[in-house]
Amino acid sequence: MNPGFTWNIVTDFQWMWSVPSMVNAFRGGFVVAIMAGVVGWFMVLRKQSFAGHSIAVTGFPGAAAAVYFGLSATLGYFGFCIGSALVIALFSRGGDSGAGDRAHSSALIAIVQAFALALGALFLSLYGGFLDSTSSFLFGDFLGITSTDVLTLTVVAAVVLACTAVLGRRLLFASVDPAVAAARGVPVRGMNLVFLVLLGATVAEVSKFTGSLLVFALLVMPAATAQVLTARPGFSLLITAVIGVLVTWVGLTWAYFGNQATGFTITSLAFGCYVVAFAVRFLRAQLSDARSTLEHAEAVA
Repeated sequence: MNPGFTWNIVTDFQWMWSVPSMVNAFRGGFVVAIMAGVVGWFMVLRKQSFAGHSIAVTGFPGAAAAVYFGLSATLGYFGFCIGSALVIALFSRGGDSGAGDRAHSSALIAIVQAFALALGALFLSLYGGFLDSTSSFLFGDFLGITSTDVLTLTVVAAVVLACTAVLGRRLLFASVDPAVAAARGVPVRGMNLVFLVLLGATVAEVSKFTGSLLVFALLVMPAATAQVLTARPGFSLLITAVIGVLVTWVGLTWAYFGNQATGFTITSLAFGCYVVAFAVRFLRAQLSDARSTLEHAEAVA
């Protein structure tokens, strides 16, 4: 049982940060939030959230298979997530060539997801029972992060973010207007392949801490919230990173003092930010309409 919140903020935080697992959770959560936020921002912009969700789901059977064969769960996460990303990238027809091609791509993504879940059920049955770590595979375990995990996560994040930065301008162009980008010589299909591999690596690493089902809390919600608030790419990316870090750190604090699951607290906060963003946009639109009406009335008068 964790100590309750006493409103003596300094003492409370000193007590929380005296626990090594919480220190590692905050460090790892910061790295996860930044990496998932940046890659998730492009994923939402490219309208590939369904693909991202399917790739995340494949991490579960990957981890279960690795444990069944006596291998590291990390190997299973990366193998299945990147493998599914390659399948989706190589066999989908892209979303800019017509409704039929988009339907084909959506069907392919759904097939990958369904088969991944079936494989997860298979490996659970082969194991002869319910894996003790199934809950962490699905819902994560931020409080089980070690210093080695934080270091590994930082290295993976640095590689993913560096690749994203190098491809940033062309990837943004290909995401916003793929037809024009292709006409200007941007290898749109190649961009899609590379991005999905980066997405697979991100999902594999983040899933180790958030779980295969809750990875979307940090991959989608901060990015979607930021894009509701502003269309400016640079500012939107900054907002995404800030929201991701805040909901992760506040969620960890809430989970510690409230004895709640970190998956619930982080996801709830991220969802709350998304709802507030929509409310802000609605109020902004109402004020703009009222201002336009008033200006029109004054012009007529």
